[in-house]
Amino acid sequence: MSIKNLAAALLLAISASVLSAQSAQAINGFISENQCGASHAAPSASATKCVKGCVARGAAPVLVSDGKVYKLKGEDDAVKGLAGQNVTIKGTVDGDTITVTSVTAQKS
Repeated sequence: MSIKNLAAALLLAISASVLSAQSAQAINGFISENQCGASHAAPSASATKCVKGCVARGAAPVLVSDGKVYKLKGEDDAVKGLAGQNVTIKGTVDGDTITVTSVTAQKS
């Protein structure tokens, strides 16, 4: 491999890592589920009961943040464990999907 090709490959690798690092975000919101979506956007006794019940029956958890509903990929057990709560999710956003790297409950 020539030095020119090696330099080009290295530049591409660095560019890709910088782009992926820039798209990682922390997003605050409420863990709802895909059937009710934004109709549950804040914790209350009834919203939390509904979300937890639907997730237990197989509904997919989603994040509601500022009225937008995000699908969630990754960290399934941690996300489901915080259903019906305000959380901070760290991950990479791609359109309406967040690839979750961590999720933590927000302190009240």
